[in-house]
Amino acid sequence: MPKLLSTAYFPPVSYFAAIAQEMEGLTDRRDGGGSLELSPSVVYIEACENYQKQSYRNRCRFYAADGVQTLSFPIVHEGGTHKIPVSEVKVDYSKPWILQHERAIVSAYGTSAYFEYYQDELFAILESRPERLIDLNTELLRFFIEKTGLCVDLRMTEDYVPSDGTGGVVCEDGVMCEDLRECIHPKRPDDILARMELEKPYFQVFAPKYGFKSNLSVMDLLFNEGPDSILYLKRI
Repeated sequence: MPKLLSTAYFPPVSYFAAIAQEMEGLTDRRDGGGSLELSPSVVYIEACENYQKQSYRNRCRFYAADGVQTLSFPIVHEGGTHKIPVSEVKVDYSKPWILQHERAIVSAYGTSAYFEYYQDELFAILESRPERLIDLNTELLRFFIEKTGLCVDLRMTEDYVPSDGTGGVVCEDGVMCEDLRECIHPKRPDDILARMELEKPYFQVFAPKYGFKSNLSVMDLLFNEGPDSILYLKRI
């Protein structure tokens, strides 16, 4: 079933596990002989909801030398944000948060196996300073989709459809989607990884000190696992 997700900044691993769930035809690239042919997951990003504070829409969780930490960026407050469509929310670049985020990411992942392969391209997205929150998040989302090897038909909603409490909602063109807009949230745990049997450890730089930390930003997975990230997301 296609997924309906809220926009997110450096989304957590569960966000990408949900995206990867419907992909079919995956062959383990480590076998030396198989091809990697995928049928894409259809994913809708909610572009018509009102902005919500203290959510993954402008924050993420990552693994630093002193444990799990949070990065967030400011938005422009023009008459309040609680009734502004998320597609109209602008990023506030008046403070040096990009430099702060880049320094934090380098400090946390500079010694990880694959960070240097992705650093320049990733930071170029931040430094391009997209005006709107949804544009920044979507550029980052497309980056991580590409680098993790997922195959996704990514679409934006054109109208807001409220949840009916059943876990499903009709998206564009009458397509029934699994509604995950409020399931993935930094203030409450989600069971996506458990349901998909993906609660397994992978290498993390600071795991010897603090132990494995699950469901951090997908950058944690990508910088540590690189091209094998897709194998983790598809439980191979």
